[in-house]
Amino acid sequence: MTGPLAGFRVVEVGSIGPGPFCAMLLADLGAEVLRLDRAEGAVLVGPSADFRTELLHRGRRSVAVDLKNPDGASVVLDLVERADALVEGFRPGVAERLGIGPDVCLARNPALVYGRMTGFGQDGPLAQAVGHDLNYVALSGTLSLIGRHGQPPTPPLSLIGDFAGGGSLLALGILAALLERQRSGRGQVVDAAMVEGSALLSTAFFGFAQTGAWNRERGANLVDSGAPFYDVYETADGKWLSLAALERRFYDDLVDLLGLPADLPDRDDRRTWPRLRKLFADAVRTRTRDEWAALAEGRGPCVAPVLDVDEAPRHPHSLARKSFVEQDGLVQPAPAPKFSRTPAQLGRRPPLPGEHTGEALRDWGVTAERVEQWWRSGAIAGEGVACTD
Repeated sequence: MTGPLAGFRVVEVGSIGPGPFCAMLLADLGAEVLRLDRAEGAVLVGPSADFRTELLHRGRRSVAVDLKNPDGASVVLDLVERADALVEGFRPGVAERLGIGPDVCLARNPALVYGRMTGFGQDGPLAQAVGHDLNYVALSGTLSLIGRHGQPPTPPLSLIGDFAGGGSLLALGILAALLERQRSGRGQVVDAAMVEGSALLSTAFFGFAQTGAWNRERGANLVDSGAPFYDVYETADGKWLSLAALERRFYDDLVDLLGLPADLPDRDDRRTWPRLRKLFADAVRTRTRDEWAALAEGRGPCVAPVLDVDEAPRHPHSLARKSFVEQDGLVQPAPAPKFSRTPAQLGRRPPLPGEHTGEALRDWGVTAERVEQWWRSGAIAGEGVACTD
């Protein structure tokens, strides 16, 4: 690996959603991430097409471990001794009950950064509550801001809670703790909660709402689909075009692009917004999406086509920047951001559970005798672990 995190080792206790996304970010940037999957899901056959369904698992190897086995904790703790960081996404207290909580891990490796990913955090009244992305975004206050006028709050995929407010925030916390370790020589616990991460993403809007700069009614503000010059419109071919002409000079360019008269209603008078919206909608509907994109090229109206997941990788800008890569027949976003000296590169394809158990454990310095002992006890499973007798 050539990324800026090359040389760092991370143990990822297998989970779903934000934990794997955090681990993917670290692996994309060059860290050697070892994913610990459940032993009951281990495979003893070669790779199949199944691995392609888990792009969040890319860039690392998989070891299958039974954490409920009496020897399961010893597998994790032996790896922790050799690691810089650990990522886990259990409900609070579960890792402790399994014998791999932060106290015991830091006792084995005082320099370890122990990353914890939960919805509500490690303490507080809701620490043990169950939930998913939508619940965390709702409780954070962020969901109340998202939606069209007169409509219920709109679920924003699972981007805000799971990935931006969860996995990305945990990755940032781990990196910050690794930087601090250079001064202190000591590790620490990073407690990342998706509710808090979701709220953090909305910091600016919390301020706007309390100072009168934001209308509490959804779809009534500049950047929430309220403004007719900051929205998406259907084109002649049934596709969509985004308009984001917030500044006056860009708005003037947009009006010119759409062929609208210069004496339009005052855009700063919100009472005119419904009329302006109809004028924009009628104008956009006169051409196809790609015709508008071609007309806007080289001009300044802040217009962009709404591309789907098949189209985005083929856009000339994406091609020029190599923003997407293909691996095993699947096109996917490339590691980001870009670095001038230590470029991040796409690593291994997503592994099958337990595909690298024997190989990875030995590469991490675990003796063959220890690997066989764990295999005999049922603590590990997967490829390359069976004894030879």
